[in-house]
Amino acid sequence: MFFLLTGLIGLYVIARTIPYLPWQKPWKILAALALLLISLEHLISHTLYGSMASPEAPFAVAVTQGWLFSALVLIATFLLLVDIATVVQWGTRKIAKISTPRIARYRLLAGIYAAALTLSGAGVWQALQVPDVRTVEITLPNLPAEMDGLRLAQISDLHASRLFEANWVKSVVDKTNALKPDLILLTGDMIDGSPEARANDVAPLKQLKARLGVFAIPGNHEYYSGYARWMREFEHLGLRMLLNQHVVITENGFPLVLAGLTDRTADRFGEEMPDIAKALAGAPKNASVILMDHQPRNAENNSEAGVDLQLSGHTHGGQIIGIHWLTQWANKGYVSGLYQISRMQLYVSNCAGLWPGLPLRLGRPSEIALIILRAS
Repeated sequence: MFFLLTGLIGLYVIARTIPYLPWQKPWKILAALALLLISLEHLISHTLYGSMASPEAPFAVAVTQGWLFSALVLIATFLLLVDIATVVQWGTRKIAKISTPRIARYRLLAGIYAAALTLSGAGVWQALQVPDVRTVEITLPNLPAEMDGLRLAQISDLHASRLFEANWVKSVVDKTNALKPDLILLTGDMIDGSPEARANDVAPLKQLKARLGVFAIPGNHEYYSGYARWMREFEHLGLRMLLNQHVVITENGFPLVLAGLTDRTADRFGEEMPDIAKALAGAPKNASVILMDHQPRNAENNSEAGVDLQLSGHTHGGQIIGIHWLTQWANKGYVSGLYQISRMQLYVSNCAGLWPGLPLRLGRPSEIALIILRAS
């Protein structure tokens, strides 16, 4: 289905641009084939490099493929906006057709292609940068004064892969450790690829250090790449996995509940589905509850279960400003930043990395979140 969708994007761009090029027919055919191949980049990666979720292409190849496919998506978006504006213009003028000189069409298309290639290059460059730190203060009504100022570092969606390799992961680890957090929380999608393929890339995670511990949950991509094996591997790296479980952290004699859920993708792989009741079973009633849930869309249910603060990722902040509204719609309105949901607060990280299939950020920068808890 995904390959069909990307192929249709390619066919749309071909139909809307190739006939208007002032080229000879053989060159038009070659251009159309090139666009079709770019649109089928994921199918090609699946065929040549073993997987769509984790293509093991060389770094330079992965970057080039990401740049060209992202540019194609932008071209299709720009063309769609032009088509919508044209339809509106037709309706406003109540005429059947607006005649546009061929040279004007060609110049418009050239501008669209140039803008898309430039923006895609800038967006891929931005996506590959080591994320900056985003500091957020969150007040929890039930937090004891003795816990005021507790520092949580949230890392989400590292997507360690051939795009985000060991040196990049190490830079994220070093930047996180430099914050001297009390807790480090990894909220899923840490990898793309098998334990064998990613062994070197995830090794720096063993260096994460926090006074009260390093905890993690799976995201949907862990299930695509061998869930059970990765859960064991993460434990070997010193990450305490919370799989529908909680721990009670004591600070200055007061309890804080930290819980974690599995991901809803588990259903497709016969694994345990998220279970908030199980995760909180036996937790002290008077303690503040912090929940790690990779996808933000279940926030209302988690709020009703008594969670005070939910930490999520998954959305990558929407990646592209404007297009982020689609991501927001697909995630029940939650895409980036802090939300109030009844008694609970939800923080959705812009995430550190990206899936290699669309390595593009425009106006939605990556982040390591430093969350400072405040007592009311």
